[in-house]
Amino acid sequence: MKFSDEEKNSFYRLLESRRDVRSGFQSKEIPDEVLKRILTAAHHAPSVGYLQPWDFLIIRSEEVKQNIKDNFLQVSKRESQLFTGEKQDLYKALKLEGILEAPVNLCVTCDLKRDEGNQLGRSAQSSMDIYSTVCAIQNMWLAARVEGIGMGWVSILEEKHISEVLDLPESVKLIGYFCLGYVDEFKEQPELESAGWNQRVDIDDLIRYENWKTQKKG
Repeated sequence: MKFSDEEKNSFYRLLESRRDVRSGFQSKEIPDEVLKRILTAAHHAPSVGYLQPWDFLIIRSEEVKQNIKDNFLQVSKRESQLFTGEKQDLYKALKLEGILEAPVNLCVTCDLKRDEGNQLGRSAQSSMDIYSTVCAIQNMWLAARVEGIGMGWVSILEEKHISEVLDLPESVKLIGYFCLGYVDEFKEQPELESAGWNQRVDIDDLIRYENWKTQKKG
């Protein structure tokens, strides 16, 4: 399969326009067929040993969402104390989740015992099942963007609490908790960049050649 220049340009535009969305969610429901397309895209992610260790928990219950939101409030209050002065003020002003506003919450997990005897590609690096699951999340994020659906990663949560609320088996690890929904707009800049929290690093500062110490080609 070959891609036209137009298709290639569209792909790179997609990558650059992906956003971590935490606000502006509409109440409009995500149709089941659209959500299925997004999850199918996630399921087409690469996985070491073809493990496919991921599962996707769709959450629409307001009661469950409220429980998760309460945990977020506890953890974010504690996390805010890690910063001081202007940085702390900025942290408190940031919108860091859309748990109640988003029509769909989604928990992505990794089953650490799936196809347990399959050690292909994992004998030297045992965490490849977790990294494979993160690849599925990236696929899901890009598919959501194509569908006009905002997606935000909420990491300010206690893994143990979320696992208990969602009744996750002991062998199933929480990898990411996400808010999904149609949004009013996709920002031109990442929200943390426009808020002044951090800036994108120049790609040339991140490329090295042959070994860690060589940053300039030739």
